[in-house]
Amino acid sequence: MAETKAKIKLQYFRSKIATPVKHKLVVKGLGFTRLNQIVEREDTPSIRGMVAKIPHLVRIVE
Repeated sequence: MAETKAKIKLQYFRSKIATPVKHKLVVKGLGFTRLNQIVEREDTPSIRGMVAKIPHLVRIVE
């Protein structure tokens, strides 16, 4: 049986210009390529941790 995993929608709403390199890598790791893009990822502790590192760049969309 295939279990349905919980999903989380994320929006990249602020530019990564003038942020530390680690923040830029987290944005890239989440799969963002442009501003105001919304991506859907599995709701896992690792994804939540990545979002927690850059709350000033990414927001959770309901």
